[in-house]
Amino acid sequence: MIKSWWQNAIVFASGVSLVLSFAPFGLFPLAILFPAILFYFWSTATALRAAWLGFLFGLGLFGTGASWVYVSIHEFGFMPAPLAAVLVFLFVAYLALFPAIAGWLQARLIRPGYCRLLFAAPVFWALAEWFRGWLMTGFPWLNLGYSQSNSVLMNFAPLAGVYGMSLVVAILSALLAAAIRYKGKYRILAATLFAAIFIGGWLSGKLEFVEPSGAEVDIALLQGNVPLKEKWRAGATKKIIAQYADLSRSVVNESMVIVWPEGAVPDSWQDALPEPERSLPRRRDGSLPDYLIGTIDTVGKDDYYNAAIAISGQASLPGPAGIYRKQHLVPFGEFLPLKPIFGWIVKYLKIPMSDFSSWQGVQPDIVLAGWPVAVSICYEDAFGEELTATVGGAAFMINISEDAWFGDSLAPHQRLQMAQIRAKEFGRYFVRAANTGFTAVINEKGEITSILEQFVPAVLQAKVLPMTGLTPYVRYGNSLFLGLLLLWFLPVLFVWFRKKDGG
Repeated sequence: MIKSWWQNAIVFASGVSLVLSFAPFGLFPLAILFPAILFYFWSTATALRAAWLGFLFGLGLFGTGASWVYVSIHEFGFMPAPLAAVLVFLFVAYLALFPAIAGWLQARLIRPGYCRLLFAAPVFWALAEWFRGWLMTGFPWLNLGYSQSNSVLMNFAPLAGVYGMSLVVAILSALLAAAIRYKGKYRILAATLFAAIFIGGWLSGKLEFVEPSGAEVDIALLQGNVPLKEKWRAGATKKIIAQYADLSRSVVNESMVIVWPEGAVPDSWQDALPEPERSLPRRRDGSLPDYLIGTIDTVGKDDYYNAAIAISGQASLPGPAGIYRKQHLVPFGEFLPLKPIFGWIVKYLKIPMSDFSSWQGVQPDIVLAGWPVAVSICYEDAFGEELTATVGGAAFMINISEDAWFGDSLAPHQRLQMAQIRAKEFGRYFVRAANTGFTAVINEKGEITSILEQFVPAVLQAKVLPMTGLTPYVRYGNSLFLGLLLLWFLPVLFVWFRKKDGG
């Protein structure tokens, strides 16, 4: 019997070590091992004890894996270090509540035993991830499914999305824990199901949901590496536009589409580019490739949006179908939630343009090089279920980002891994243009085909293949994940009803 304080230490260390399964480390088998340790202790714990162990595991996981939040608010938001440390701890503690609640529920509702370990623990873990992904605008970071971007379990992404992948990984963790805790037929059952899941993942890779729909598109992705301190300095806009124009000029004759990253024009495009088509480099024959430019779009006197505008030789100004305005904003970075409560934070977070408006309603795909393209800005690509509304009719996807806020931390690597899952979920090429990187091209299988080094000004030239067809995830969103969740929970329901009937 392991003493409680040793359990505490082991569980906390397991949460910390789970970060190694995610990018940039990529040790994806550890995503099965370390939750198995937590589930092993959960299987015999009281509800309060299980909640405490879940909280410790969450503190280790998010305190390490989301440590980049401190970099964002201290180094770039200029919040004093002690206050930044306190706020980051509170944020991590909030995230740790989700595995804590999962632990409490599985122990409170199901008595200790094989059923709790194998069928309840993974279900409540996956439910906790799902709730964390949308509650209070959501923070879907470090989900177990993301760790499998380079494993055979990646093949479940187009079927049930990243939450379905998380459930599968959690089930594998529970099976591993069950094989250790129990003997005889229970161990054989656990080992058989463990192998069956991997075989199912391999077979799922044989399914084809999408296919090419046309010739490749020559695309150029610009990475300006403009320091944040320079980007928002008064009078810097013209210099930055000139830098991106020079980068564009180097590839303008070979490119059908040229993409500038998020906020590449750090001002209202209406003011900074009064005649956009005259401000951009042209080909030798005088024609203009299609440009997608990250900028700010002002509407009226009070509303301004984090936006991407499309400029081509076909239109002198971007029309209604040539502007994408960001919908899912970053709390405290792009807007201030609950201003009466959190308004004081503005005094410390000196983040430029930190009160954007969020665009409401569906926006049409932007047409580039004759193809409809699903555009997203920054961490909108972490919310796969929100992108399904437009990606079905798109030939490929483009995300523009400003990852300079994260510095040289884990966050850019984690974001790139998220993009790999999105590409596989949707069966579409996913290209990223980020100011400081990672600027990359990911194919419809979720494989990174080309990438730029971080923190250097450069241009990535690549060919993107337009795709057509719908994956089950695009068709049904998280419905298949929730159905699988219920299916795996049926044995628990059976035990409940049998107990209620006196069986």
